[in-house]
Amino acid sequence: MYKINFKTSLILISGLVVGAMVGPYIMPSSHNIAAPEAESQPLYWVAPMDANYRRDKPGLSPMGMELVPVYNDSSAGNNEAGTVTVSPAVINNLGVRTTKVTLAPLIQDIKTVGIVQYDQDSLIHIHPRVAGWIENLYVKAVGNPIKKGQPLYDLYSPELVNAQQEFIAELAGNNQDLIAAAEERLSALNISKHTIKELRKTKHIKQTVTFYAPQSGVIDKLNIRKGFYVKPDTTMMSIGSLDRVWVEIEIFERQASLVTPHQNVSMTLDFLPEKIWKGTVDYIYPSLDNNNRTLRARLLFDNKELLLRPNMFAQIIIHSNDKSERLTIPREALIRTGKQDRVVLALGNGRFKSVAVKIGLITDDKVEIVKGLSADEKIVSSAQFLLDSESSKTSDFVRMSHPLTDNTDLPSATVTGVINTIDHKTRTANISRGPIEKWNREAAIVDFSISTDLNIKDLDAGDNIEFTFVVLDGEFVVTEATALEKDTRKQAEPDHSKMDHSTMEHK
Repeated sequence: MYKINFKTSLILISGLVVGAMVGPYIMPSSHNIAAPEAESQPLYWVAPMDANYRRDKPGLSPMGMELVPVYNDSSAGNNEAGTVTVSPAVINNLGVRTTKVTLAPLIQDIKTVGIVQYDQDSLIHIHPRVAGWIENLYVKAVGNPIKKGQPLYDLYSPELVNAQQEFIAELAGNNQDLIAAAEERLSALNISKHTIKELRKTKHIKQTVTFYAPQSGVIDKLNIRKGFYVKPDTTMMSIGSLDRVWVEIEIFERQASLVTPHQNVSMTLDFLPEKIWKGTVDYIYPSLDNNNRTLRARLLFDNKELLLRPNMFAQIIIHSNDKSERLTIPREALIRTGKQDRVVLALGNGRFKSVAVKIGLITDDKVEIVKGLSADEKIVSSAQFLLDSESSKTSDFVRMSHPLTDNTDLPSATVTGVINTIDHKTRTANISRGPIEKWNREAAIVDFSISTDLNIKDLDAGDNIEFTFVVLDGEFVVTEATALEKDTRKQAEPDHSKMDHSTMEHK
């Protein structure tokens, strides 16, 4: 028991020592919270554990902790909300690695499974042209191989006998037109040229006529036996060719746009894993399966060696034809949560920030970024989870990376306000804005992004402004701003006693 308590105490002491050593090196940057200057007045008070809980006077947070005053600190202009600063020694010890956001083709091969089937274009069904009885059957079972011209069955039919008699009678009359007409009737009844030639030579009527295979292949269906009575609507058998085969596959609905006709595919089968078959996408069915929401397609493969057999199970890879460039990051750099996808930006000088991103296609090693990053920006690809856990406590996850040249279709409002803090580098600002009557919104303190096509070099903390902002993907983006005279500050400042202290608002 003494040894166990001693080990436990040693582990606790070690943890405290490591925390004391690492703690000073990983800390949120003081974006708004700073030491007050001699004549500075707090802008507002905020809960230390909840940045969204703000008050206009000192007090206690819902957790019973003293509210922290927030000042207008112009020296913090280089620190964005949610930025954490890490010393070089800790960056090295944590194994933090960075990589660049790249613009490159995103090759997304589709992996699926399929079932080998007959080439339906070459599958034929055998029907009699007349009613009669099967006197002899030369094929005995489904799956038997068949050669073109091989006898299939003998058929007795009074109609066939009458047609032969008519042909012989016309031969005796030596009327070439009538002879040709009688011969065409025999051909229409599917009697072979060999049988007609023999009948012309011997002039002997056959009570049973032999019928032959029109192509090589295998017997797919066999619905008759010796002695069966058959009619023209009887499907006696089917013959399938194996020189080429179809492979039926299903793909997910979200992958439908990635598959096109004539696309190259590869196939492997378990019975011969070292062999790879090359084929193409032959046809994509026009509708999705209503039950499992998948899209069917068929592939075409040559099968000269006859190794592929119907109903075999196959592994399929559909090779992408899309060579368009996309904004991509390594898959391991993406942090996925239940409600948000984000990455950790490397801002330089040991500064990092978590930002929200919108993702597109995902491959085994790459992820497409639709919104939130720009080409050549640096992100963290290793040890980012520790940095994200620190940054996400105070981060607004906002990253404005594109100018808004056309915002006519976006919700917008024009209002007056006072700039509490502004970061010219990251183009973000905290503004106490006035009420918005058309949205029925009271005055509030709100964090804004600033469009990159707006000149903000003359705007500073404490300025009274009239500004226009738009709502873009849930973010508030300032598109226009004009400085007002100082004596309008009182009109622009919101009534803190009625203010919604949330840093976000919704239309």
